[in-house]
Amino acid sequence: MNMANYLAEMTMIMPELTLIFVALILLLLDLVVKKKEVLAAVGIAGTLVALYGTYRLFVFNVPQSVFAGMFVLDGYSNCFKLIFYFNVMLTILISIKYMYIEKAAFGEYYSLLLFSTVGMMLMASAADLIVLYLGLELMALSTYILAGLMRKQPRSNEAALKYFFLGAFSSAFLLYGISLTYGLTGTTNLREIAVALQTLKLMENPAVFLGLIFLIVAFGFKVALAPFHMWAPDVYEGAPTSVTAFMSVGPKAAGFAVLGRVLFEAFGGMQVQWSVILIPLAVITMAVGSITALAQTNIKRMLAYSSIAHAGYMLLGIITGTPEGLASTVNYLMIYMFMNIGAFAIVIMLRREGFQGENLDDYMGLAKNHPLASVLMLIFMFSLTGIPPTAGFIGKFYIFMEAIKSGHTYLAIIAVMFSVISAFFYLRIVIYMYMKDPKEEVTLTVSPSLSFALAITAIMVLIIGIFPSFLLNLVRASILG
Repeated sequence: MNMANYLAEMTMIMPELTLIFVALILLLLDLVVKKKEVLAAVGIAGTLVALYGTYRLFVFNVPQSVFAGMFVLDGYSNCFKLIFYFNVMLTILISIKYMYIEKAAFGEYYSLLLFSTVGMMLMASAADLIVLYLGLELMALSTYILAGLMRKQPRSNEAALKYFFLGAFSSAFLLYGISLTYGLTGTTNLREIAVALQTLKLMENPAVFLGLIFLIVAFGFKVALAPFHMWAPDVYEGAPTSVTAFMSVGPKAAGFAVLGRVLFEAFGGMQVQWSVILIPLAVITMAVGSITALAQTNIKRMLAYSSIAHAGYMLLGIITGTPEGLASTVNYLMIYMFMNIGAFAIVIMLRREGFQGENLDDYMGLAKNHPLASVLMLIFMFSLTGIPPTAGFIGKFYIFMEAIKSGHTYLAIIAVMFSVISAFFYLRIVIYMYMKDPKEEVTLTVSPSLSFALAITAIMVLIIGIFPSFLLNLVRASILG
C-alpha cells in the first residue's frame, strides 16, 4: 500500500482517532487543571469535532470499506455513531455536578467515557469479526472500570465484579462463535462469510448453526436479553447513576448494531434459522423485564428491568428480517436514548450529600415542591410507557407495525400486552409524585449543564412525538439508501 492510499484510509477513521486523542489529553489535563468543568468542556468539544468529522465523511464520501474490507462507512454505522455521540455528550452534561457530589475522579472518568464510545463506533463500523471483537472489548473494559468508579462504595465494587465476570463469559461465547464460523468458512469478513455459506452449501450444517447460537448468546449478554440479563439490575443499581445512564444506551445500541449487521450481512441466508432463536428470546425478554419490574422499589433497578423489556421490543425489528424493520429498531434506539437519559437525569437531581434519591418513596409529593422536575419526569415516564404524543409511542408504533407487516402479528400483540403491564411501574412513579404527600422536603441538585441536558431530552421526546417523520425519514434514508 502506498502512502497516499494509507493516508486516505486513515482519514476514514479520523472521528475515532479524534476521540482517542481527546481522551488522552483529558488524562493529562486532569493533572494541571483545577476547575474540573474544563475537562467536561474539552470532552464535549472533542465529541463535537468527531461528530463533524463523521458528517463530512458522510457528505463527501460514498459508502465504502477500508482496511481490506474490515471497516465500513455507511449510513447504518453513521446512524449508530450519532446515537453514541449524543449519548456521551448528554452523559457528560449530567455528570459534572454529580461527580463533585460523589467525590469521584474526573480525568479518567471522562477519558473512559470517550474510550468506551470509540469501542462502540468500531463495533458499528465493523465489517469483520476481528474488528468487531476489538471494538467490543474496548467498550466493555472501559465500562467495567466505570461501573466500579466509586471504589469506596461496596455496591459499586460488586457491580464492577459482576459485570466483569459475566462480560468475560460473554466474550468467551463470542470467541467460540467466531472460531467455529472461521473454521467452517475460512474467513472472518462478514460478506465473505455470506458468500462461503452459499457456495459451500453450509447453511444446513449443524456446526454453523451452533456458531450462530454462540454469537447470538454473546450479543444477548451485551444488550441484556433474557435469560442473559442477570448482570443488568445489580450493575445498574451499583454503578454511579451517570454511568448507569451511559450504559443503558451506548452498549445496548452497539450490541444491536453488531447484531443487525452480523445477522443481515453474514447470515442473511439463514434468516429462518436465526429468527427461530430470536423469537422466543424476544418474548422471554419482554416478559422478564415487564413483570419483574413490577416488584421493584429502587428506581435504578426498575429502569434496569425496563431496559431489558425495551431490548425485547427492539429485537422485533431485527426479527422481521427486512431493512425497514432494522430501520425501526435504529429509530427506537434513538428515541430510547433521549427518554432514558432524561429519566436518569431526574434521579441524579435528587442525589445530594447523604441522600441517594433512588427509592420510590423519595418521589412522594415531589410535584408539590418541585413541579418542573415532576413534569419532566412525567414526560419521560409517559414516553417509556408509550403514551402519545411522546416519542416512545412513535418508536413502539413503527416497530410493532413492521412486525405486523412481516407476518409476526402475534409478536406485536404480545409486545402490546407487555407494554400495558409496564404502564403500572412507570405510572406508579407519577402517582407517587402527584398523589402522595411528601415524607420530607427534598432538595434538588441543579446545575446549568444538568438543566441543559434535561431541556434537550424533554424537547426531543416531545418534538419526535409530535413530528415523528423527520427522524424516521433520516434513519430510513441512511439505512435503505
